[in-house]
Amino acid sequence: MLTIQTKTFNQLSIQELYNILQLRSEVFVLEQDCVYQDIDYKDQKAIHILGFKNEKIVAYTRIFKPGDYFKNASIGRVVVAQNERKHKYGYDIMNASILAVNNYFNETEIKISAQCYLKKFYNSLGFKEIGEEYLEDDIPHIAMFKI
Repeated sequence: MLTIQTKTFNQLSIQELYNILQLRSEVFVLEQDCVYQDIDYKDQKAIHILGFKNEKIVAYTRIFKPGDYFKNASIGRVVVAQNERKHKYGYDIMNASILAVNNYFNETEIKISAQCYLKKFYNSLGFKEIGEEYLEDDIPHIAMFKI
């Protein structure tokens, strides 16, 4: 069972921040073999959605109000630990993130920059592709919106 917590940057403990950065690095840098600048000075503006299992962060996203990342509210850095994906925690963390965008920002329009291989996953959550595929850090992505 996944326990979801929502925190501002300043509410994160040092250990939670460390665990978030470790999970993001484990998946985005090591697993996906992508060297990129994860620490981008945007975490301070974000609301962080943390998914805990047995007190360990195994799923995570960050959300932004309109104008802080994209013109629209947005969800990014969607990540689930590889050994926990079989539990479908991606759906739990995304549904919590969509709800948080609504609750924190009173917004229903959400933009994401999705890795192309996850289009069907995001479609199942109500996101639709907009525009053409593009490379972001050498990984095929597509802009998607939920209205």
